[in-house]
Amino acid sequence: MILEARSLAFGFSTRTVGSGVSFSLAAGEVLCVLGPNGGGKTTLFRTILGLLEPKDGDVLLEGQSVRALSRPRVARIVGYVPQGHSAYFAYTVREFVLMGRTAHLEIFSSPTKDDHAVAERSLESLGIAQLADRPITEISGGERQLALVARALAQQPKLLVMDEPSASLDFGNQVRVLERLARLAATGIAVLFSSHDPDHAFLVAQRALLLGEGRVLELGPPREVIRADSLERLYGVSIRILQTEDGRQACLPSLAR
Repeated sequence: MILEARSLAFGFSTRTVGSGVSFSLAAGEVLCVLGPNGGGKTTLFRTILGLLEPKDGDVLLEGQSVRALSRPRVARIVGYVPQGHSAYFAYTVREFVLMGRTAHLEIFSSPTKDDHAVAERSLESLGIAQLADRPITEISGGERQLALVARALAQQPKLLVMDEPSASLDFGNQVRVLERLARLAATGIAVLFSSHDPDHAFLVAQRALLLGEGRVLELGPPREVIRADSLERLYGVSIRILQTEDGRQACLPSLAR
């Protein structure tokens, strides 16, 4: 297993956000975490990355506790795409993506020709090569989100953790990111991502984890755990699950009138 969470309790020094969370993620698998705002998705991800100390339980990366791993070692295993990013320095998009290669460089060494090639491929794979020479401070929020994904891909991680990667993207770019996730998983990369859209889990995930009330409410194949009753419990609204002509499933909110 690439990732294991074992009876994990997580939160902050004065507050526990979630507890009893257990799941694993294998190479080539996509797991989507669904949950309401404030439900603990970001805090869970930061604990998995070792940025927050677990309050109980443990997180294992390739069989080793994240507490025992150095930050460079974690960075060689896990690529992280945060929820948002405020650009303070006018690096070009190419330079920004190239920073993803830092985990593979020796101290005081410079990126090699191969490192530059990896960064260029990451830009091209997300369709943003035309932004390469633009300052990161002068592109849109959606374009910056794609650059964050490209930077994580440049790390060439074994596990990609993405916190609401499509939150600021238009519909077309949401589709492109989801397509990229599916292609990455097909190459053997494990993908853990959160979303507010259950349809994203139907489209690309092998399993979905419903995180609410500080614990795992459901965990399993999307078709089994994403149901009208489970989503109503999670979000507090009525939802219908529809089946399309080609056998896929989709969610439709039932609006009060």
